[in-house]
Amino acid sequence: MFEARTIAVVGSGVMAEAMIKGMLRQGLVLPEQVVASGPRRERGQELFDRYQVRTTTDNVEAVRGADLVVLAVKPQVLGRVLEELSGAIGREILVISIVAGARMAAIQEKLGAAAVVRVMPNTPAQIGMGISVWTATEATTEVQRQQALALLTALGEEVYVDDEGYLDMATALSGTGPAYVFLLMEAMVDAGVHLGFSRHVSERLVIATLRGSVEYVRQSPRHLAALRNQVTSPGGTSAEALYHLEKGGLRTVLSRAIWAAYQRSRSLGDRS
Repeated sequence: MFEARTIAVVGSGVMAEAMIKGMLRQGLVLPEQVVASGPRRERGQELFDRYQVRTTTDNVEAVRGADLVVLAVKPQVLGRVLEELSGAIGREILVISIVAGARMAAIQEKLGAAAVVRVMPNTPAQIGMGISVWTATEATTEVQRQQALALLTALGEEVYVDDEGYLDMATALSGTGPAYVFLLMEAMVDAGVHLGFSRHVSERLVIATLRGSVEYVRQSPRHLAALRNQVTSPGGTSAEALYHLEKGGLRTVLSRAIWAAYQRSRSLGDRS
């Protein structure tokens, strides 16, 4: 599918590296087929040392002759990058954007590209266990959609949606989701240390608990509430803990946080 094709990754951050790593891990491309660009020369050297891909600090040089371009920059610099790349990418070239909030229409207009795929991945993609929500412009061909699908599958699971509005929702729920989980884990580990466990043991207990709970959910046909009730005995320790979590407004705070992330994603799109 990607034989004799060049893929340019504009951006050199965590998600850019995850996509490079995923493509190489799945054997979709060879290192020499990938060129990554970023502002820091030392970061480019890191990517070369790890994956032997070509690197440059010149975005225009990176996309020159590329058959597929991945936009993996921060939302705050996207406008400048699009201006820089204006006229450098052919109309028939597939552009895949993982930039939070960036609308496909804005990318089409500023780059002159017709085939644009917008994706919201998440950080577990670094180990091939992410989930990506994506959509594509009408001008994106079936072959290009299959290319995008192959790339995203290399990162983990994928969900296609036919309405771009869902991407802002995915940004708030699954894209930002790992941050909520990490915060919860950090709080649980700190609580364990407060109880008297060493930090090492507390981290081990929390990680194993979350990993096992997630797998239990995946294998069980029962509703999440039923699973929670299953471990909540009347008058027991779980009931006492859950009472305080509910009293403290855990559900409400989490819901408000996700809503705020959604609104932020939409506002980023309005500025693009």
